[in-house]
Amino acid sequence: MKKAFPLLLLLIGYFAIAQENTEVYLMDIASVYSGLEVYNFKNISNNSEYDNQPSFIDNNTVVFAGNNINQTDISVYNISSEEKTFFNSPTEGGEYSPMPIPGSENIAAVRLDPDGKQRLYVYDKKDKNTEAIPNLQVAYYAFKDKNILLASVLSLDGLDLIVANLQTQKVDTLKYNAGRSIHKVPNTKRTMSYTFLNSAGNYDIYQFDMETLQSFFVAELPIGIQDHIWLSESKLLIGSGNKLFLYDLFGPGKWKEVANLSEYNITNITRLAVSPNGKKLALVAVPK
Repeated sequence: MKKAFPLLLLLIGYFAIAQENTEVYLMDIASVYSGLEVYNFKNISNNSEYDNQPSFIDNNTVVFAGNNINQTDISVYNISSEEKTFFNSPTEGGEYSPMPIPGSENIAAVRLDPDGKQRLYVYDKKDKNTEAIPNLQVAYYAFKDKNILLASVLSLDGLDLIVANLQTQKVDTLKYNAGRSIHKVPNTKRTMSYTFLNSAGNYDIYQFDMETLQSFFVAELPIGIQDHIWLSESKLLIGSGNKLFLYDLFGPGKWKEVANLSEYNITNITRLAVSPNGKKLALVAVPK
């Protein structure tokens, strides 16, 4: 009974975070000498309830976990038309962390049902949804390709890092004490990144070769930060408070402030996503 308690806390945490008034913001970005220029900043979720976990389908489409009359569903935002729709009809649970499946028109999302069941589902345009891997309690994930994903899954003691094959249904556990930020490194075929809780209680970023299963340390995240993204194969971006910080693998080996977003009256930046062409950034923050 004692060892099951961390799992219960993780499930409760998902319900609790759903009550926060987080919003999804979209902006144009460009590299400049002083850091990162941000313009055309806008709130694309724009409601008083929970919105989170953005991801780009393409350069013109963002998906995120969006409030749909007290239900969390897969929200789709068209950048050109500024139209927001929902990809799926409401299910008995809520959809979180939606992202496109490479080489497919389908979308994957973590579904949390009222009874606590938490699984990764695949959703198609015909409003059909199927469990990706039965009985696998996926919390956070990213795709290498349409069949292979790297994910953090719920375990008795926290989060385990696993590699899963959706085609064969094979699952291999790699590490324990994993974090929530998992990404495909751009401009690479087999490199991904994940976070791992270190002995100091902070999260380290590792690159991971999906073929050799070897990990390589990249950088330690600042205290209290859990999320990162890649602007390119050598540049990382994080948010802290209302600022953005960049880490260059070929730079001085430290995080550098590249943008101050205080003029937009936001705080507590967490999740981030960058468009395939690198020109747009979506992020989650709390409005002041």
